[in-house]
Amino acid sequence: MSSRYTKVSPVESGENILGGSLEAVGIRLGIVVSRFNSHITDKLLEGARKALKNYNIAETDTVTVWVPGAFELPIVAKKIASSGKYSAIVCLGAVIKGDTSHFDFVCTAAMEGILQVGLDSGIPVIFGVLTCDSDEQAEDRCKNDESNKGFEAVETAIWTANVLLSIDSH
Repeated sequence: MSSRYTKVSPVESGENILGGSLEAVGIRLGIVVSRFNSHITDKLLEGARKALKNYNIAETDTVTVWVPGAFELPIVAKKIASSGKYSAIVCLGAVIKGDTSHFDFVCTAAMEGILQVGLDSGIPVIFGVLTCDSDEQAEDRCKNDESNKGFEAVETAIWTANVLLSIDSH
């Protein structure tokens, strides 16, 4: 079962419209990746790296940090955000539903924690965590193209960082 993919692009900015852009000049990114379900997260990171290359973000302008699982993403994202060195943070993970309610707890904790880091730090902290019912669904979201959710997460980070910069200079 394949998901329907629709590419979202920034709105063109105008006199009183701030739409952001995918221009990555001066953008520095922190990427936090969960090792749990690495058969999926490795592919998400490949997608993210493809986006970095696509938008000309140098490796020297990024840091990649590995954590055990999705639950640990927020605390490490918070540490990266507090450094003041990065324009945005991308959190990548994969939580695949099993037979217990553990899935619900991990998904909720990761989502709420990542959201809180962004709100507290004032920089975009992007939720690139797949929350899927099956391996098949997860595999469908980390293909080797622009529909890869790691690729999309980097685009979202660039776009949102630029929106915030536009607001600051408006």
